[in-house]
Amino acid sequence: MIASEPLSHFVDDLLGYLHETHPSYAALDGVHTHDDLLEDFGFHAMEGEARALAGYLRRLDEIHPEGLTTVERLEHRMLTAHVRGRMFELEHVRTWEKNPQCYADILPLSLAGQALFTHAPPAERARRVLSKLRQTPRLLQAARDNIKDPPGIFVKVGIETLRGAQKFIDDELPRAFSNVDDLHLLGDLADAQTEASQALGSYIEYLEADVAPRARASFRLGREKFEQKLKLEEGLSIPIDKLLAIAVRELKATQDAFRTHAGRLNGSDPLEAWIRTKAEHPAPGELIEAGRQHVEKLATFIQRHDIISIPSSEPITVAPTPDFYRWSFASMWTAGPFESKPTRAYYYLTDVDPAWSPERQEEHLRDYNYPTLWSISIHEVYPGHFLHYQHLRKVESKVRKSIMFAPASFVEGWAHYCEQMMVEAGFGRDNHRVKLGQLAEALIRLARFIVGIKLHTEDMSVEQGMRFFRDEAFMEERSARREAERGTFDPTYLVYAAGKLMMMKLRNDYKQQQGKAFSLRGFHDTLLGNGTAPFWLHRQLMLADDSGDVIE
Repeated sequence: MIASEPLSHFVDDLLGYLHETHPSYAALDGVHTHDDLLEDFGFHAMEGEARALAGYLRRLDEIHPEGLTTVERLEHRMLTAHVRGRMFELEHVRTWEKNPQCYADILPLSLAGQALFTHAPPAERARRVLSKLRQTPRLLQAARDNIKDPPGIFVKVGIETLRGAQKFIDDELPRAFSNVDDLHLLGDLADAQTEASQALGSYIEYLEADVAPRARASFRLGREKFEQKLKLEEGLSIPIDKLLAIAVRELKATQDAFRTHAGRLNGSDPLEAWIRTKAEHPAPGELIEAGRQHVEKLATFIQRHDIISIPSSEPITVAPTPDFYRWSFASMWTAGPFESKPTRAYYYLTDVDPAWSPERQEEHLRDYNYPTLWSISIHEVYPGHFLHYQHLRKVESKVRKSIMFAPASFVEGWAHYCEQMMVEAGFGRDNHRVKLGQLAEALIRLARFIVGIKLHTEDMSVEQGMRFFRDEAFMEERSARREAERGTFDPTYLVYAAGKLMMMKLRNDYKQQQGKAFSLRGFHDTLLGNGTAPFWLHRQLMLADDSGDVIE
């Protein structure tokens, strides 16, 4: 029996549909065919997407495995889960009916993608932004129509995000195209910015006055939906109780290591040691140079220790976050894997504003303490997200190349794994604070693992979650509360820690299989050369293992 249609033909069709339906993410994929569009979240559009996905799922079912290669069968299984995951989100989780933040998030993402990347001349990108701004009232009307009974915490966080989007449009976006000399275009852009801002202001007022007072719904997914979401989106089918036991075990081990390293810093208790460590940071105006030095040292270390191949690419620019994007803390902007021409990558760090008070400057820079900055640079640049993207460009399979199909547990798991792997490889060996910073980041991710599960499958409250981050991950209360609140609307933010654990198991099993032939560089190059996929698929490609045992 032969396949009813070539899998490659199906993938092209599905990817084209997803790029058109999700134009903001298409741009991040390096596809600019739909750069003038903003996502349509209207009720009929959402119903239409669910129907379209059901049609794609039927087509997948009609592609008989007997007519596929071994690798295509794996990709067929991956695509089936992915399409079902999208349908599950649309039809059962229904975030689009509950959370105004999903509408607010898309605006800065979509607009910044045009403002930061130089894939087209400034005037052309300005016209695309103009088109998106004119579609903003339609986007917000969809939010009004769709969101009827949201959880109170979703309204609170959504309002905060919408205000950030409004500030982005009012104060920061105009600076992005200050070098455009077409006065007519600039005039149209200013009018569209005003209209979009007014629509945002009106929707914020509606949420505050009308929706917030009656927002009583629960944010909890419940055990069944939580497990199904993990299974479909991340390929993780382990029961929740076992996952929670693994997370608790890892948290205790990491806390013990944190206390041990803290004890080497003048015998301090963990929190005191971390407080003193956070006081060591770049001075105002010196953050960018510190980040630049970090990137250079990391690249040199990787090459000298033969950790992973560094493909040739456009140079990385470490720069101050552009004025119009200063609401972000740190970001890595890398052209998508399908980008047709080389594009410079930008590692943006947000230094203090000289107009800030000394107290606010100090508070801001404490989060850029040197150990944390090392972890940020490892995670974002070398050998984290930036290097991942460079390898991704060489992947031939569109299924494992596109970010549209990428499981977050692999993408974030790789970057979080790199933080620990670099320390294990000897980076910062003579500086206990580097290891302490890496452990501090790991504690936060493990706390997410536990809090996310307990928020959505048990009866943990946000307040209890805050205390967990504060007491178990040694976070300050304001940051701990922000982390707990995130868990309500990002239920599977366990993907960082779970992804790292799955990566460690894959590496250990691969090392055992390879024996004396194993090398760290060989593992990393083979892994990233296989593209972005669920860990069960990587285990099949690298170990011929279909046991389903992806974490231990």
